[in-house]
Amino acid sequence: MTIDWIDKLRRLLQTIAFCLAVSAIQYAFQPEKPYDIPARYSLAIGLLTWALIDFGRHLFTSSEDTGWPAGIAGVALPVVGIVLGYVAGTALADWWCGVSSWAEQGRAQLRISIGITLLAGIAAIYYFYINGKSAWLQARMNEVRGQATEAQLKLLETQLEPHMLFNTLANLRMLIGTDPVRAQDMLDRIIAYLRATLSASRSTEHPLAREFERLRDYLELMAVRMGPRLAYTLDLPDTLREVPVPPLLLQPLVENAIRHGLEPQVQGGHITVRARTRTGPDGPLLMIEVNDTGAGLPTTLPTPGPGQSFGLVQVRERLATLHGDAGTLDLIAASAGGTSACVTFPLKMAPTP
Repeated sequence: MTIDWIDKLRRLLQTIAFCLAVSAIQYAFQPEKPYDIPARYSLAIGLLTWALIDFGRHLFTSSEDTGWPAGIAGVALPVVGIVLGYVAGTALADWWCGVSSWAEQGRAQLRISIGITLLAGIAAIYYFYINGKSAWLQARMNEVRGQATEAQLKLLETQLEPHMLFNTLANLRMLIGTDPVRAQDMLDRIIAYLRATLSASRSTEHPLAREFERLRDYLELMAVRMGPRLAYTLDLPDTLREVPVPPLLLQPLVENAIRHGLEPQVQGGHITVRARTRTGPDGPLLMIEVNDTGAGLPTTLPTPGPGQSFGLVQVRERLATLHGDAGTLDLIAASAGGTSACVTFPLKMAPTP
């Protein structure tokens, strides 16, 4: 049995406010009597009734549709709670006020008190029932939304993995015809890379350090084909190594840097992947840059479609699924040539000291 104590405190305060409102109404109809008398009875009866019903419901199995005890327990619990709460609350208030509600001269007031307790109890139970059902449905909706988000991420990832594999195999096919020895080396690295990636790609997140390790594997793989035309630097501060990120988030950006930046140049170029943090309007942000010294951005970016801008679309969709408008991807033409792709999204955990 798990009890949400914050929710219980909220309901306690609501019950106290409700009891004081009931006693204020009583006082309005009987201003000749002091206010504290109906307030003591209202608080004693109301709080005991609330406690019996609200804590008692955790002793029974709740319906998945309403969050309230299912079957006959759902009806018997409020009835028993109201009766016991009234009897015990009246006895407690009698002791508090130094009188007896069961004495002959108090019978008329007793009937009024029973009527008020019955009406107030039904109203309070109806309010908490509707309130609890709303919270229960909200929790279910959040759970379903989370499952849908995870399914969407897995779908995007399953599209990304074949895309990377096809590109790499195309490079391998070209190398087989021109340099069989390097093709053999590249094939060995592909096998090692896929083996290392397989376990990591079956989760929706992994540490940033592992993402950088996969990038290093991929760049080493590409270096077999490009030789000295490809140089790279991976810059990951130790404090950000454990920050969770989606698997293969950065690889499409590195693929683009090689394909559109370095390969069109005879001399190749340099790729730098750097992770940093900065302060955003709603808290700290993780910022990862993929900078290259390649050919730079074309005047007009190609329209997304088969074989065009697939990686950029994937990165943007994954960021939007996870972070909404808070996750962004910006492509910037570097002033000294080349391109900078910058991914920014909220930092989920504090950097390790």
